[in-house]
Amino acid sequence: MTAPVPADVMSRLKAVLGDGGWSQDPERLAPKLLEWRDRWTGTTPFLALPKTTQDVAAVVGICFEAGVPITTQGGNTGLVGGQIPQGEVLLSTERLRTVRDLDAFDDVIVAEAGVTLAEVHAAAAAARRRFPLGLASEGTATVGGVVSTNAGGTQVLRYGMARALVLGLEAVLPTGEVWNGLKRLRKDNTGYDLKQLLIGAEGTLGVVTAAALKLYPVMASRAVAFIGVASPEDAIQLLVRAKDETGGSVEAFELMGRLGVDFALRNIAGTRDPLENPHPWYVLAEFASGEPGSAEAAMERFLGAGLEDGLIADAVVAQTEAQAKALWAIRENQSPAQKPEGATWKHDISVPVSQVARFLAEATAAMRAFVPGARVAAFGHVGDGNIHYDVLRPDGGSDAEHSARRDAGSRIVHDLVVSLGGSISAEHGLGSMKTAEALRYKSPVEVQAMRAIRQALDPKRIMNPRVLF
Repeated sequence: MTAPVPADVMSRLKAVLGDGGWSQDPERLAPKLLEWRDRWTGTTPFLALPKTTQDVAAVVGICFEAGVPITTQGGNTGLVGGQIPQGEVLLSTERLRTVRDLDAFDDVIVAEAGVTLAEVHAAAAAARRRFPLGLASEGTATVGGVVSTNAGGTQVLRYGMARALVLGLEAVLPTGEVWNGLKRLRKDNTGYDLKQLLIGAEGTLGVVTAAALKLYPVMASRAVAFIGVASPEDAIQLLVRAKDETGGSVEAFELMGRLGVDFALRNIAGTRDPLENPHPWYVLAEFASGEPGSAEAAMERFLGAGLEDGLIADAVVAQTEAQAKALWAIRENQSPAQKPEGATWKHDISVPVSQVARFLAEATAAMRAFVPGARVAAFGHVGDGNIHYDVLRPDGGSDAEHSARRDAGSRIVHDLVVSLGGSISAEHGLGSMKTAEALRYKSPVEVQAMRAIRQALDPKRIMNPRVLF
């Protein structure tokens, strides 16, 4: 637990933030101290609610001078506990709400850290542009959080993760100094790329206050299909064919096991099974093209060839936007659908695409040997090798007993992942959940280099001190 915040520091923070800029009200703080899966709860003596970059700089400067730790929080949608304070000052970016600029000529939107991802999408759409990073939590997830965790999402296959979509950043460094790096350049080869250090740093190197994000044209045609397949091996073969068929127009290629679909049917109101008969595995594929009718034609060819060759057992293509959203809802509700099912070990891993099927087979065999009756719900972005591999307690089993074995079970999964050349955190970050465990897999050289960078920028280690190395 972090040491108490001195009374004089609290007074100075209140003075610089003014009315409405801070809170110590337990009811106001409560939702910010609980992670949405109820795994982490926190404490804070003070909630800072800055409204401007200058407010953020004042808060961080005061805390740096006094050596008072800070945890930064955006929409509180993180899944590894890094946004939940354990006695630190909690700095929320919720009032940094301005879309500062949108330029369709430069294809850029400049949004402050508290703007939600859904609001970025809406602003881009109003200008006939698109920001191609989609998350199930986009109504709550914020620009600052997306950048600080290097969020992935469903379009990584085509557009890359957050770091590939950021042109520039504005940030308050741990000393309280403001770095204005809100450039709009696609090319800038003038030394270390500071924005890339901040992207994915989970708030340890400063507070992102605004970002210049890349926009793209709105596609003229789009096709979404829900496909039943026999195995992950067949899904991987279909992925290769989809890339060849479309010439790079595959926007998403998601994999789901039948158990996860069953959970959605059972626990998410309004969910319907898209196919007449159940299948062991499913692919949700989305193609998009700038040419009218091109995506639909490519999907038709792709599905026809897959059915003819026996790689596809059955498929349905969305005929309307509402149908496409219904298909995507099955994928996006995979995690919420698990909540009523009891204790779960969650893993956000990545392996080379060529190793996805092997990982699923070997990990599932190992989990069922370790916990007889364990229910495995695997789903994720098979197009980029990112699988959310979740191990639920046996049906009717004890939540407490299953939770008690989480660390040992996750060690088995993560050892396998690393042996296959993968990562124990594909898109969620390390946070409080995986920071210590990552030391088992990182080389001493890498850890030393990361610690040196952090020491240089945050010599008092006040920024999110429990996270990273």
